[in-house]
Amino acid sequence: MLADRSRLHIALQKSGRLSDLSRELLRDAGFRIQSSKNSLTARVENFPAELMFVRDDDIPTFVSDGVCEFGIVGENVLEEFALGENEQRYEVLAELGFGRCSLKLAAPESLAFDGPRSLAGARIATSYPRITARYLADQGIDATVVKMNGAVELAPRLQIANFICDLVSTGATLEANGLRPVETVLDSQAVLIRTRKPLDQKRAEIAAGLLSRVDGVLATKESKYIMLNATEESLEQITAILPGAEAPTIVPLHGRPGHFAVHAVCQESVFWETLQKLKGAGASAILVVPIEKMMM
Repeated sequence: MLADRSRLHIALQKSGRLSDLSRELLRDAGFRIQSSKNSLTARVENFPAELMFVRDDDIPTFVSDGVCEFGIVGENVLEEFALGENEQRYEVLAELGFGRCSLKLAAPESLAFDGPRSLAGARIATSYPRITARYLADQGIDATVVKMNGAVELAPRLQIANFICDLVSTGATLEANGLRPVETVLDSQAVLIRTRKPLDQKRAEIAAGLLSRVDGVLATKESKYIMLNATEESLEQITAILPGAEAPTIVPLHGRPGHFAVHAVCQESVFWETLQKLKGAGASAILVVPIEKMMM
């Protein structure tokens, strides 16, 4: 069945936590996704887009080839793919802030490790042979990379390799197999990517609408709306304290000459310490509220 070229196609991991979080991002952007628990595709009911549920390591290929215009994938998968390509046929649009993990070198608890030089002459099992080989080259280390497609943490126990290079989130799997992380090779999170293949005008307009919604969701993740009252004398100091704020709105308070209401969208986290600083600078009636939706 050929893909409907009147709609955008978004490649997502077919199952797992990254898949769930990717769907949550799209739902937060207002897309109503048809139920598709056992399907490889799902239409968006209120937007001309279709989701394609595939293996995570197929997502960069689908997007690079233009089969899917967009994709959400972990940086670890994307980097491993990119190292095997002659040219970059996709564009990274945004870091999404979820699916965080690290690609780490790990050693058996009983094996001494004294920095990267301990890897010289060793065998390293991994599902990310290109990234691991690049790390070794950058460190000037001669070692053997053993590619495995799964159960990497068993390699030292089975005497397939001395070390492993694998994704670590909590570290519980390493600990359960008598391993400990010794070096970080790559920090990863989910990213939104887009094909570099040109789109016709209609789909380019649809793509712009999709990106506008996603950008709005990402902008509200850490953003807060701050409202406070201030005297004219304290305005300069207060506006300097507001974290990540751009040109706050300042309105005179009715019936209170020399007093103003200050409203600002802050793009950074607002901590209690910040509120104390604002109060110390002369702010009063400080209110911080989350932002549900914002169109950039």
